[in-house]
Amino acid sequence: MNRFEAWLATTDFGVTVKEFPQGTRTASDAARAVGCELGQIVKSLVFMAGASPVIALMSGPNRLDEASLAALVGGPVSKADAETARVATGYSIGGVPPFGHATEVPVFMDSDLLAYPAVWAAAGRPDAVFEIAPERAPPPTLRPTSSRGGNP
Repeated sequence: MNRFEAWLATTDFGVTVKEFPQGTRTASDAARAVGCELGQIVKSLVFMAGASPVIALMSGPNRLDEASLAALVGGPVSKADAETARVATGYSIGGVPPFGHATEVPVFMDSDLLAYPAVWAAAGRPDAVFEIAPERAPPPTLRPTSSRGGNP
C-alpha cells in the first residue's frame, strides 16, 4: 500500500486504485491503459505562484493557460521543478494525485473535466490511477480557463 492508498483508507471516498504495469505516467499512457478518452485523464500539474506551490488539474488534451492561472492567483506562475513538486505534494511527477498531498496546496481545476461522468487520476505512482466522478473530488479553489492543445 503506497502513501496515497494509506491516505485513501482514512477517508470515505470509496475509490479503488488500479495498477497498470505498462505505466500511466503520461495522459496518453493512462488513457490507453484504462481504455478511456484522453479528456477523462486528470493531469495534476504543479506550479509555483511566487514562493507557494499550486496545482492545476487539467483534462488530458488541454494545456494550462498560465496567464489565466496567474490572474487567479494574483501574480506570475512558473512550473515547479521535480523536487519542489515532490516536497509540496509528497509524490513524484507522473504520480501526483489531485488530493491527499503532503502539504496544503491550493488546487485549481479545468472545468472541461466536469463534462465527463467519470475521470481517471494518478494514485501516487506512475503506474496507478483511480476513477472518480469529478464533482466528488474535493472542491477546487477556482477553475482556470484551459486551452486545447498537446500535453505540456
